[in-house]
Amino acid sequence: RGGSPRLFPAMANIPSQKKRIKRAQREHLENLRYTSRIKTYFRRLELAVSGSDDAQADSEHRVLVQTIDKAVKRGAIHRNNGARKKSRAARLRRGAA
Repeated sequence: RGGSPRLFPAMANIPSQKKRIKRAQREHLENLRYTSRIKTYFRRLELAVSGSDDAQADSEHRVLVQTIDKAVKRGAIHRNNGARKKSRAARLRRGAA
């Protein structure tokens, strides 16, 4: 009966607990979507900065900050983590200008 508890949770008998397990899985996937999107925009920002494309870098930075703010608002990432990521993005962006 091995395996990761996140992938194969023990199924509960109580209806409310079944619902809670399904909801937790759904929320976990949504949090993963946010974190993945943030990482993607970081990579895109780094590419735009290294390519000296100011307009593209501005656009990517704006979208990245919006995505981080939404993730913090939804609770996908902690607000300090979001602030740290936004600071890192601003430093990266400033390095291009």
